Amino acid sequence: MNEHANDRILHEAMPHLPMALDLPSLPPDGGEKFNRLVFSQSPYLLQHAANPVDWYPWGKEAFEKALKEDKPVFLSVGYSTCHWCHVMERESFEDEEVAALMNKFFVCIKVDREERPDIDKVYMDVTQALTGGGGWPMTVIMTPDKKPFFAGTYFPKNGRFGRPGLMQLLPQLGAAWKNDRAKVMEAADGITQELQKSVPSKPGPAPTPSTLTKAFEQLRSSFDSEHGGFSRAPKFPVPHNLMFLLRYWKRTGDPAALQMVEKTLREMRAGGIFDHIGFGFHRYSTDPEWLVPHFEKMLYDQALLAMAYVETYQATGNEFYARTAREIFTYVLRNMTSPDGGFYSAEDADSEGVEGKFYLWTPQQVAEVVGEEAARKFDDIYNIVPGGNFNDEAAGHKTGENIPHLERPLFEKKTDLEDIREQLFRAREKRVHPLKDDKILTDWNGLMIAALAKGGEALGEPAYRAAAVRAADFILRNMRDDKGRLLKRSRLGAAGLCAHLEDYAFFVWGLIEVYESTFEPGYLAQAVDLTDDMLSRFWDDENGGFFLTADDSEQLLVRSKDIYDGATPSGNSVAALNLIRLSRLTGDSTYETRAEEIMKAFPTYVARAPSNLSVLMMALNFAVGPSYEVVISGDQPDDLLRELRKGFVPNKVVLLRPDGDTPITRLSPFTEPLQSIDGKATAYVCRNFACALPTTDAGEMIKLLKPSE
Repeated sequence: MNEHANDRILHEAMPHLPMALDLPSLPPDGGEKFNRLVFSQSPYLLQHAANPVDWYPWGKEAFEKALKEDKPVFLSVGYSTCHWCHVMERESFEDEEVAALMNKFFVCIKVDREERPDIDKVYMDVTQALTGGGGWPMTVIMTPDKKPFFAGTYFPKNGRFGRPGLMQLLPQLGAAWKNDRAKVMEAADGITQELQKSVPSKPGPAPTPSTLTKAFEQLRSSFDSEHGGFSRAPKFPVPHNLMFLLRYWKRTGDPAALQMVEKTLREMRAGGIFDHIGFGFHRYSTDPEWLVPHFEKMLYDQALLAMAYVETYQATGNEFYARTAREIFTYVLRNMTSPDGGFYSAEDADSEGVEGKFYLWTPQQVAEVVGEEAARKFDDIYNIVPGGNFNDEAAGHKTGENIPHLERPLFEKKTDLEDIREQLFRAREKRVHPLKDDKILTDWNGLMIAALAKGGEALGEPAYRAAAVRAADFILRNMRDDKGRLLKRSRLGAAGLCAHLEDYAFFVWGLIEVYESTFEPGYLAQAVDLTDDMLSRFWDDENGGFFLTADDSEQLLVRSKDIYDGATPSGNSVAALNLIRLSRLTGDSTYETRAEEIMKAFPTYVARAPSNLSVLMMALNFAVGPSYEVVISGDQPDDLLRELRKGFVPNKVVLLRPDGDTPITRLSPFTEPLQSIDGKATAYVCRNFACALPTTDAGEMIKLLKPSE
């Protein structure tokens, strides 16, 4: 597809047409209060249920209506905590004039991108190709048979600063559909053909260790040495980049890799992207310094960042990273956990219609809560100033309010400041809270389960392990259909929607971590069963790799395959890492063969920009080794396990084989003969497919996990 094809379509097909259609009169007062979205479970769709726009959810009814009435489809894709989605709703979708135009010229469909990533992926690819950018809200105009011919993101009601407005754009698009149908259909067919060509097809050679070096060099070249992170602005955390760099440091000993990790994690923890009052991280920073965030909080960010901080603590032994991980977990367990144990999806950026209002402070507000003397101390350290440090992005000027942040991280514990923080937190709790998106998504829960299980191990916190187990049990019990297949979303006690690749891959990641945290064989068995189901229903038998959707899912314009590790990792990348680990845990080498086939399935991506595939690089790093399989045999393994969990040895799997008949020997038959020695817990350590003699000595076990001299 040609970049900026939207402009070409409008220029060629529409300039003379806006006056060709009569604008509709406004609807009379009264009428139905809600549109069809009121019957949805999605919080995002429910936000739009009272719009005067005649919204439909994605489905057969909407497209049949478009075909019957010979109208194009206006597709709007977003999510419940998206700030600019709220802006577009307030400006346009709640506006009677805009709604009248939309209802006259289009059949209007709303999609929650978090519930339907398959739809989002297809049309975001179109949007990026047509406009050179993407994001949400996403706006796509398509034919009744789902072929797009126009796309963009946010549009105001009326045009400004060169951005077209809906009041002008909607009549133009409607006129083009009525009077220049041939050109519109030609554009739609051409866009669809290019979209179908873009799906990766022919596999290539397997990547080699040199690919890891290339990924590292690409990250180093884009690293912001002053503020950390890997871009200027906006700046996203991308914690899986840091997790790859930790592994590269462990593999090579290159200090630059660890320095990039530590610099980034310290700067983020000091900046306004971290909530210094209530903990947890905001979505991303609008500036290079991590100061002014977009204030929404996403579950997946908490999970991935917690894992990065936990692993950096394991690598360095520095309690600063452990404390930050605990703060993230505190936030999630306090604010994002349902009574049944699942984790909610997100908290909004806006409250009372204002972005960030819940999180901002003036010096007077601080003093009113903690008193003048304590306020001076807090203001000095957290940079609360009379003129404010917060610039409103839309207005472009300071509001007089402040985002608490540090000039440098506080490495030592300051009890007096902790008391002040707690007072401010209690006071802030009385404010109007941002909306909480209370749907429970299988994929994001899988990430949080993995993080809590890893945290429980590394930080010695049974409560984190218990939370991971409870959430895993919730999904296993409530988010599967009668055939055992995963479902995607649960809300208000009702589960539904077909699961996608990420749901399987991320949840299996969580189950593997829960097994290695608890050594309950049932979790490993579930990980194996779900992986086999994923291989059966999502695998591309012709070219390798996984499709985003199952073989019996709704057919869209294309059956997407993706490997890009963006805000969240791709399902293919996580699946590759899972498959390698499951191969080592079970002794079934076919899983590792599948992992290699994933790496071969995206040769252009791997060769061009491996730094954008950081989780796939983690899988490659594990595959090429050195790697370890550790079996602890015996009934009193705590001392060995405690030592095993202290350090950072990412390329290892650990099994517990109690004495006697045990289910683990059926899941992992190679553990059958591995008995304890003299009644003592015994470690069997294999490195790169070669096994050392068993040992009952923890120090000797740790030596076997170190690279050969």
